[in-house]
Amino acid sequence: MKPIRTGDRGAAVEDVQRRLVALGVDLGSSGVDGVFLGATCAAVRSFQSEHRLDEDGEVGPLTWAALVDATFTLGDRLLYLRYPYLHGQDVRALQSALSALGFATGEVDGIFGSFTESAVHDFQENIAIAADGIAGPETVRALEGLRHAWAGRSAKPPSELRAAPIRAAAVLKGIRIALVCEPATQRVGKRVANLARASEPDADVNVVEALETGGGGLAVIIATDPPDSASAVDAQGGGDAVAAALSTAVRTWTIDGTPVVVRVSDIGLGDRAVQALAASLLDGLCLGLSRD
Repeated sequence: MKPIRTGDRGAAVEDVQRRLVALGVDLGSSGVDGVFLGATCAAVRSFQSEHRLDEDGEVGPLTWAALVDATFTLGDRLLYLRYPYLHGQDVRALQSALSALGFATGEVDGIFGSFTESAVHDFQENIAIAADGIAGPETVRALEGLRHAWAGRSAKPPSELRAAPIRAAAVLKGIRIALVCEPATQRVGKRVANLARASEPDADVNVVEALETGGGGLAVIIATDPPDSASAVDAQGGGDAVAAALSTAVRTWTIDGTPVVVRVSDIGLGDRAVQALAASLLDGLCLGLSRD
């Protein structure tokens, strides 16, 4: 492309100015006027400096590509794994939302790599839509429907770990945790495992279908009608009370080694309720495993 530089006028300059304004840049009284002069040139130089580009005040191919990347919003295009990798602000937004929901994307760097594809696939599978790893309109709509659960929340570690975010990273790394789930409770178990891995990438937390003999580590049975209902933690509704009850059960496990049992009686939980319940369960696990 021909560089856009000081003195140029027209639609191409307006496009650059609109993108700068979308990034929060104040172009002064002239605003978007299609004229590449003082305020626009200064804004381009500032943008180049922030993105480690040659500060020549011109919009050449590299600066243009960076401007386009920076002004993509989630939903503007299909996001999927390809080489060279797709990158941009929309990818960063996708990663932030998924990470805050407990689906580990790796570093939130705006690059759609294999970890991000895996997180998209896990999210799609979790909400029962086609799990193809492509962030298209249906996936974006689903994320927007869960905005209340991720908007404004830190992606690393997830803020859902309210009670013990610091202790979580320390204790999850040192122990194997098997979440024994029947088909009806696997959604809850998978979300707990996702949150655990988002908090601590080396966490060894996995969903299994049956209690393993001699498997070692902590076994947590999550069932709608557990065999040992009398001692089960009633997890209905989630919240701090559930986290506290589960932490007590986990501390008992550290003494006698018996599996921890959790009862989830309502299997018709929506995504928001599943997220809240999973966060409470992980809080309880982390608190119970903490020694301090």
